[in-house]
Amino acid sequence: MTQINNIIFDLGGVLIDWNPEYVFKTIFKKETEMKWFFANICTPDWNEEQDGGRSVKEGTELLVKQFPEQEQNIRSYYGRWEEMLGGPIHDTVEIFRTLKRNPELKFYALTNWSAETFPIALNRYDFLRWFDGKLVSGEEKMRKPFEEFYMRLIEKFNIDPAQAVYIDDNARNLPPAESLGMTTIHFTDPEKLRQQLLQLGIR
Repeated sequence: MTQINNIIFDLGGVLIDWNPEYVFKTIFKKETEMKWFFANICTPDWNEEQDGGRSVKEGTELLVKQFPEQEQNIRSYYGRWEEMLGGPIHDTVEIFRTLKRNPELKFYALTNWSAETFPIALNRYDFLRWFDGKLVSGEEKMRKPFEEFYMRLIEKFNIDPAQAVYIDDNARNLPPAESLGMTTIHFTDPEKLRQQLLQLGIR
């Protein structure tokens, strides 16, 4: 087995607890109303357009024009965005901290994140500065699961995919990394991640 010396982390759901429900549970009285709002108005696909480089203003105004009766709720999505940050996923951060002691390992972040909101997280979480390199989709104007985004990371930081493991909580984002030759881990919880890394000889 080729020795792995590059660890590539997704951020949201792996190292950072981010969930829009933290805001919208305080807005909607019924969970069914909140679920409808996410399924029909501020949808994951809409959010990913901002992650891919569309401005928050453009994305917001687009929805306000379509759903004027929901204007206040739509504006709350980015107006109260900081409240969607639940904090670090501490056990994963501790795994990261432990791995950082290994001088043979390098660490990268590959994240779908709006260029306008990422600085908020960067200012809040010191561990985001532990990486040897990171790519933010909103800055690059490309995102997961499109292969070009993974290729940009590989080329920019001269990563050998055969010596890299990619960790993501969204299974949809793993096949492009696999097709490029990376080992992948579907993150479900920190303890399982710890065991999976040990099985790969990473400690």
